Amino acid sequence: MAYGRFVYAGEVFEGYFELSDGKIIYDGIEFDVSTVKFLPPVKPEKIIGVALNYEDHAKELGMEVPKEPALFLKSPSSVVGDNDYIILPQKPKRVDYEGELAVVIKKRCKNVSKEDAEDYILGYTCFNDVTARDLQQAGWQWDIVKSFDTFSPIGPYIVDIDPSNLKIRTYLNGKVVQYSSTKNLIFDIPTLIEYISSLMTLKKYDVIATGTPPGVGALKSGDVVEVEIEGIGRLKNYVR
Repeated sequence: MAYGRFVYAGEVFEGYFELSDGKIIYDGIEFDVSTVKFLPPVKPEKIIGVALNYEDHAKELGMEVPKEPALFLKSPSSVVGDNDYIILPQKPKRVDYEGELAVVIKKRCKNVSKEDAEDYILGYTCFNDVTARDLQQAGWQWDIVKSFDTFSPIGPYIVDIDPSNLKIRTYLNGKVVQYSSTKNLIFDIPTLIEYISSLMTLKKYDVIATGTPPGVGALKSGDVVEVEIEGIGRLKNYVR
């Protein structure tokens, strides 16, 4: 079972559906996956990113491993869905992909304990934390360099799954450029929800992007970038 939004013959369908053998079964109606367009599975009020949540990625960037989650925000206006375009803006000279596991919040919560965190999770999906790297390295605020239009691809849908040991891969033009497992997260999902909800109220459909493994790299016009997470699916985007 999955949760998401898709378009078929000009009509938008939203909610839970079954995925089986290339078919979507929604409310008793069967669709071929190849005939639908997946939309971003939710419309978040906010996107909370977690920086440096894989130790190897911190080393890759020459940064210290944080003692507690390092957070930033991404604008909801940066969200796009599966098979949408990532548009390279004029200002930055280098824009990077960052494949990630994203957590989607099920209902409003505040001050959630790690033990209760699962009660507030709708499910998990693929996310690409696209980043204007040269502007980030020049000292620009992370909230800005990660919030250009189209810099938050998410999808294709949300799955309820155990996130503790999922293989995560990013492909650039068909070649694997990032490969790790969610077991290598420095701060696991319950820890992140406990920490973030102690700072701010989380609302239904808010998204937590849990951090990227090593192997980040630059995008150029004409590229195809895909984020694949075991048991969830593959998020595909084109670059121009």
